[in-house]
Amino acid sequence: MNRFFLFFAFLFTCFLLHSCNVKNFSSGATPIRHDQWNSLLQKHVSDAGWVDYKGFIRDSAQLNNYLELLSQNHPDPKTWTDKERLAYWINAYNAFTVKLITKHYPVESIKDIKSGIPFVNTVWDIKFINIQGQNYDLNNIEHGILRPKFNEARIHFAVNCASVSCPKLMNWAYSAEQLDRQLDQAAREFINDPSRNVIEKDELQLSKIFKWYGGDFDGKIVEVVRKYANQNFSEDPKVNYLDYDWRLNEKK
Repeated sequence: MNRFFLFFAFLFTCFLLHSCNVKNFSSGATPIRHDQWNSLLQKHVSDAGWVDYKGFIRDSAQLNNYLELLSQNHPDPKTWTDKERLAYWINAYNAFTVKLITKHYPVESIKDIKSGIPFVNTVWDIKFINIQGQNYDLNNIEHGILRPKFNEARIHFAVNCASVSCPKLMNWAYSAEQLDRQLDQAAREFINDPSRNVIEKDELQLSKIFKWYGGDFDGKIVEVVRKYANQNFSEDPKVNYLDYDWRLNEKK
């Protein structure tokens, strides 16, 4: 009995050590700058948010260099501020999304990129991102990190899913120093874009993003729209949601 006990105890210890090793990864002690990503965005994204994916393909070496910088520097909460980490993950989501599109280009929609079990796995479940030994998919970044760890609903105006109805991809990188201003600008531009939200005196025709993530706005969708809208509307407007256009955010 003692031998069996010792044997299983040994196996259990090995299992625990293996599990720890799999999940363990180092972090980047020093916060990184996003100048390379900013340069690419300035070059290949218009002010209206249209993305030149062919241009990103031509500059794939620079894009890969930036993604490698991300991959080698997982944010360390001990040495990175919340804003530095949040800017990192927003930029990572957007940059890896661009990489995913360029890898499969040309596509009519990001949803045309298939992986795994049909109707179960989606493009957002593809684990093509490796950051210091840890594998991620886009869902991991958005729903496992950005949403639960930062309590910042404005991320929904900042992350871009490469589609026409998504908040536009800004042609600048997010940075810790400018983050609040940048997130406010993203919110304001998204909410006042008539192709994404229609604001009338007694009715709001809103992006389905507000419907999908209403809980992240504490259910106060009308108040959020009112905060950033350039025009006034009634105290209790009717709210409807627009169809979502998943076509690629590339000007034809």
